Amino acid sequence: MSSDFKLDQVKVHDSEDPEVGSINGGLHSILPERRAVTLTDRLFRGSRGGHGEIVSVPNGGDEKRERGDEKREHGSARKSGPLLSGTAYCISSCSMILLNKVVLSGYNFNAGVSLMFYQNLISTVIVVLLGFSGVATVEKLNWKLVRVWIPVNVIFIGMLVSGMYSLKYVNIAMVTILKNVTNILTALGELYLFRKHQNQKVWTAMFFMIISAISSGITDISFDTVGYAWQLSNCVLTASYSLTLRRVMDEAKKYTRSGSLNEVSMVLLNNLLSLPFAALLIILFDEWEYVLNVDVIKLPMFWVVATASGFLGLAISFTSMWFLHQTGPTTYSLVGSLNKIPISLAGLVLFKVPLSLPNLFSILFGLFAGVFFARAKMS
Repeated sequence: MSSDFKLDQVKVHDSEDPEVGSINGGLHSILPERRAVTLTDRLFRGSRGGHGEIVSVPNGGDEKRERGDEKREHGSARKSGPLLSGTAYCISSCSMILLNKVVLSGYNFNAGVSLMFYQNLISTVIVVLLGFSGVATVEKLNWKLVRVWIPVNVIFIGMLVSGMYSLKYVNIAMVTILKNVTNILTALGELYLFRKHQNQKVWTAMFFMIISAISSGITDISFDTVGYAWQLSNCVLTASYSLTLRRVMDEAKKYTRSGSLNEVSMVLLNNLLSLPFAALLIILFDEWEYVLNVDVIKLPMFWVVATASGFLGLAISFTSMWFLHQTGPTTYSLVGSLNKIPISLAGLVLFKVPLSLPNLFSILFGLFAGVFFARAKMS
């Protein structure tokens, strides 16, 4: 997977972005196992030996000191876990967006579907290898499961493709602000489909989001009609993806052996099923001819950046789940909102975006509205 639009991609929870995408499991099963192994090692440390070893039983003083060491070690792990996972999530998320922008705008690569195909192929290969090696648990795919999942996958592909093209034409800060529209559409969809009501603070925050999106668009010096059209379609598709996923999840679980569908399996489903659809789009849009003839693919650094973006797309899936596992939906949502601030500022500085003072204030107001929205969802 491959774009910030997969961020939230697969785990559905009450967070600010409905994506997670594109992705969010396997980590839930991996991490508890690792903790269990660590705990077992600690319990039997000093009281069990290997083959041919002498088993020593600690005396009372040694046992107390060991317990004290274990408590300090456990406390240190609990404190560092959220920090490490949060840092990993923020770095992978920021890097993903910036690298996609470099590929699409910096190298002027005009084949967004082909880039998505390459990134999703990388994610598919890695997840399959993780499944075969036993590092992650992946559900066996069957036709009934695939048939149920296809509607989700079609929307997922549209979400990624529209996200790619909007990022090509619109600067990162404006993409971040305009993505707030997704939250509004999702809230309206939840109200209509699931009768889920929001509190007054949430609606106030969404009103601020609308104001910031309109004012940012009006004051955007580098306004691009095509780019804005792609981004608005991305907002609709992202909200649709989140709402459709919630409906399909329960149905999909019926066709798995375990009776559940973890996030790693959903990552595989989305990425693997997207490949034939993406290949068809590449043929229909004649992208294959462009890719074969464009000079940029002869540059080794282009492939380094494109490949790195593919790895980061999958990294977002795992780090977001790791962070969510270490903290919870509330902290995850708030950090996700705050993370948009450095992404936006980095995008403005690194790509030397022409900026007016009113547009800067509109962007900052939109970022504030996003944080306020996340806090309102917590109340």
